[in-house]
Amino acid sequence: MLIVRPLNELLGLVPLFVGLLVLGTGETWRILSSVGVVVAIVLFGLLRWVTTRYRITAEQVELRTGLFVRKRLAVPRDRIRTVDLTAKLGHRLFGLSAVRVGTGQRDQPGEDGLTLDAVSSAEAERLRVLLLTVVRPEAPAGQGEARPGVVLSTWDTRWLRYAPLTLSGLVAAGALFGFAMNFARELEVEVLGPLTDTAHWVVDQPVLLTVALVTGVVALIATLGSVLVYVVQFWGYRLTREPDDTVRVRRGLLTTRSVSVAEQRLRGVELVEPLLLRAGRGAHARTVTTGLGSKGESNLLLPAAPVAEAHRVSATVLRQESSPTLVPLRRHPIAALRRRLVRAVVPLLVLAGVLAWTAPAWTWQAVLALVPFSALLGWDRYRSLGHALTDRYLVVRQGSAIRETVALQRTGIIGWRFSRSFFQRRANLLTVSATTAAGDGAYHAVDIGEADGLALADAAVPDLLRPFLER
Repeated sequence: MLIVRPLNELLGLVPLFVGLLVLGTGETWRILSSVGVVVAIVLFGLLRWVTTRYRITAEQVELRTGLFVRKRLAVPRDRIRTVDLTAKLGHRLFGLSAVRVGTGQRDQPGEDGLTLDAVSSAEAERLRVLLLTVVRPEAPAGQGEARPGVVLSTWDTRWLRYAPLTLSGLVAAGALFGFAMNFARELEVEVLGPLTDTAHWVVDQPVLLTVALVTGVVALIATLGSVLVYVVQFWGYRLTREPDDTVRVRRGLLTTRSVSVAEQRLRGVELVEPLLLRAGRGAHARTVTTGLGSKGESNLLLPAAPVAEAHRVSATVLRQESSPTLVPLRRHPIAALRRRLVRAVVPLLVLAGVLAWTAPAWTWQAVLALVPFSALLGWDRYRSLGHALTDRYLVVRQGSAIRETVALQRTGIIGWRFSRSFFQRRANLLTVSATTAAGDGAYHAVDIGEADGLALADAAVPDLLRPFLER
């Protein structure tokens, strides 16, 4: 840990050191600043090693750290939801891992949970099994022996074709452009001039050629960036069911990550289909886990992959012959379609009317040209609405730009919430929300008919709603 923690910190500051030392002109303050940063990081790593202790008892996991400000964190073992093994490049050089214990819905870095940094990989694996296994004193002696997990899904290079459909490449390209501009300034290289000249040249070309050039460059950058991000994040992806009754996801190229979720806490799955990914017949899957929110990365089940693979993985993880996300969904009333068309078209018509009085003619004409596309999006939002009820699962779907299909165990529903806006009341519609201790905390059947909504809630969990219906 004395080496690994400072090493990981220094690896993250390599661009800064290059800018201070290599790209400078040898000023004394640059050298002193670099040396000072290195010394501070090494001392901080030494301090963390000297003051850090952890202990695992039958009831809780304890972590104590700090010298001037002493901090003690204790996590009850019955609150543990996930165990995340992360190995950055510095960890991997020395065969170490960081063990992060996930505890609940606020399970975000820096907010909740507990991290044991820089333990040996063998010890990390032992802790993973220990923290996620319920101790059974009557278990046979040979039951605890290591056994291989059952592979449910593995990395497929053909999935790379879905990477450009996630748009992560644009974000990566923006970050890379900012990084390059900073280095150019350090080198005192004039880059704005050539970029400006290139932009003027492109603009001076015919309109169709300009549009084709810009579109081609953006598409190329987005494609390369997306593929690079996909490989770095998900290389070596492997989904297994472990002998300790956990579902385990391993992935990563430079920083490897292994997340284990106890099966007894699984309450369902969620298929996410962004618009572009859906157009390419792709999707990615997430778990719906008790006490674990859906905002972090601990609930990732499958990266962007064929939608058929997402359904297959969902069925396998839930131990079902067929995924509940494949069941036919019941359409919502036609009034829900009218609501979406009105919200998609009317704002554009109002904006076009305002621009017709206050702006040049081409502005309102451009807005009117968007009306058919907006109406198509509203229709797609309605087409994505649906709900179904199986023997074990409540299935709801909504969204267009990001379509989400959730299969939630009926036994995981702990309450119902019915809400109606002014316009929903006029259309005899309502939103039925199934509340749960897993995932987002509530999953919604939006703009469902009143009678259908009440019947759905009563059929899903009869004993929960019946006292209110009898009144």
